[in-house]
Amino acid sequence: MREIINGKNLVLGTCYYPEHWDRGLWEEDLDRMLEAGIRVIRIAEFAWNKIEPREGEYTYEFFDSFLDVVEKTPMKVIFCTPTATPPAWLVEEYPEVLNAKMDGTLYRHGARRHYNYNSPIYQRFAANITERSVAHYGSRPCVIGWQIDNELNCETSEFYSESDTVAFREFLKKRYGTIEALNDAWGTVFWNQTYTAWSEVYVPQTTISNSTNPHRVLDYLRFISDSACRFARMQADIIRKYKKPDDFITTNGLFGNLDNHRMTAESLDFITYDSYPNFAYCLDAYNENDLLKDRKWSRNLTETRSISPNFGIMEQQSGANGWNTRMEAPTPRPGQMTLWTMQSIAHGADYVSYFRWRTCTVGTEIYWHGILDYSGRENRRLSELREIHKKVEAMQEIAGTVYEAKVGILKDYDNIWDAQLDRWHERVDRESQKNLFAAAQFTHTPVDFVYLTECTSLTDLRKYDLLFYPHAVILTKERVALLEDYVRMGGKLVMGCRTGYKDLNGRCVMDHLPGLAAKLTGTDIPEYSFVAPDEGKVYADWDGEKVEAAVFNDILAPAGENAEVLAVYENSYYAGEPALIRNRLGKGEAYYFGGAFSLEAAKAFLKRLEAAQPYGKLIGAPEGCEIAVRRKLGTKNAAGTDADDAAYLFVLNYQHEPIQITLKQPMWELTGGEMENGTVTMGKYGVKVYRMP
Repeated sequence: MREIINGKNLVLGTCYYPEHWDRGLWEEDLDRMLEAGIRVIRIAEFAWNKIEPREGEYTYEFFDSFLDVVEKTPMKVIFCTPTATPPAWLVEEYPEVLNAKMDGTLYRHGARRHYNYNSPIYQRFAANITERSVAHYGSRPCVIGWQIDNELNCETSEFYSESDTVAFREFLKKRYGTIEALNDAWGTVFWNQTYTAWSEVYVPQTTISNSTNPHRVLDYLRFISDSACRFARMQADIIRKYKKPDDFITTNGLFGNLDNHRMTAESLDFITYDSYPNFAYCLDAYNENDLLKDRKWSRNLTETRSISPNFGIMEQQSGANGWNTRMEAPTPRPGQMTLWTMQSIAHGADYVSYFRWRTCTVGTEIYWHGILDYSGRENRRLSELREIHKKVEAMQEIAGTVYEAKVGILKDYDNIWDAQLDRWHERVDRESQKNLFAAAQFTHTPVDFVYLTECTSLTDLRKYDLLFYPHAVILTKERVALLEDYVRMGGKLVMGCRTGYKDLNGRCVMDHLPGLAAKLTGTDIPEYSFVAPDEGKVYADWDGEKVEAAVFNDILAPAGENAEVLAVYENSYYAGEPALIRNRLGKGEAYYFGGAFSLEAAKAFLKRLEAAQPYGKLIGAPEGCEIAVRRKLGTKNAAGTDADDAAYLFVLNYQHEPIQITLKQPMWELTGGEMENGTVTMGKYGVKVYRMP
């Protein structure tokens, strides 16, 4: 059985860098970690030179010595492939392994992640160091799993090397077959961009207006994702040859231009995430009007959960963050380290590893503090870690339970990437993604992100009573057919403006909008417009409730006998025209809203469609709290309900002052070990974990 993410245990860990410290500290550090509740350490993600100090010269003494010390203790180890930081000797001898800016300028040695995935030379060296590492260290009893690289596509998620151009051409040949088919897909007739040979095709390059063919860029983003996935797959295949049967493979982080669902399915046993809620308080980026601040990291955890229902946190905030060049932020206040740990666990993390044990005294990250400061002396954060360990030990029965949500927000990578390159798409998507999640948080409505992939089934969608697909700009017949089946079977689907006007290549369709979604939503769109800046906000009257239709407005018309107008615009030149249409289809309903979702509009949909506050009969809490539930589903009894349905309700207080919640039934609070009922006071940054009746 795996040591972590095994359905049996909640485990704490930390990131440790033995190469940063005198060997005399190793044993002391391990003993102190174990005393504080740490059971797993991650090592070696930036330590290539400790295994291959020069090309073709290998030494295993350093990590052998460290693992010898580890194996005198109960501590377990996640070993990393060190490919995130190619050594100086490699890039000096083979500069073609380096990534480049769009103008062709090479990134040089001195930071990290300066390589490109598609250099055949780098692929050879990366495969070799992976094989050497796993073949030698994989049999060690203390090693329980492997991390591939570190934060794939972090630092940059764009690649413009010569190797990338060569690989991009091969990617396009496989996708289109002929140069004529590529010209058609990319619409190269515009601005005389037509290609006559594959040798004329490059990754996007610097242009006079900084504008490039959007269809080319969309395929380029797909190519970047494909490159990263293939790089991870190469390492995973090597690791599987040598690792022990129960040892796992993972990687950390969720970064741009990467299909994390595909990468996990192909290469990993589960995903891990690096959770840094303190970014909400960075001095150069702090926004007092930010709706969620550190609570916003629940959105990132929701993304992680969409990939692996039970996952790990490879790097959890423990101290102040900051490089010597950027990202300055304050030290977490007393209680926030606990709050952020429980935030991760509430969303499905069964493993939480803190970054880092000791704060580094050299290098770029000298201000990225860990549990211990430079001196290593006893401090407040270490004391808080001990208290977290006690709480986690009292919560062990939660391991293996999964987050519960009856509302889903649909996503797909085609639309995510299109929104990056298309300002019209980006404006509505940014507004709706932000506000839908915030509205769910403030109404205590747990939500999932549900990705539409080739593997998504009707069974996957029917888990949800309500689905939002806010701006499905790119639609396919297959996705529409799946959504129609979901609605016909009794589901409720809400779509927003700018739906269905592009195909998979990002080309605008020559059809009545919303294109493929017209029949599903019972909607026609004769006209559309951005909300004019000189008019302020545009509102819709929804049965007496004033709802903002933000950013962009589709002026709607019902199409079909089952389509019904529910709201009309109140102002602008299209006042009185339909703003919201409901279409009854089979047992369910599809809604088309002609705007982006403001916070109040998102709340209105959740409340009117009877999705808000699903646990309102159990608990009353202020908006400043997050409510989350993890549930373990057992076997069905004769009545068709779950015979063993253990469930756990998390209450997380993100506010800087104490609050009161109201329990409407007695519930056992796990971390304190007592029954609670009625009015309960929670301290600032307080956490409660209840076993639900």
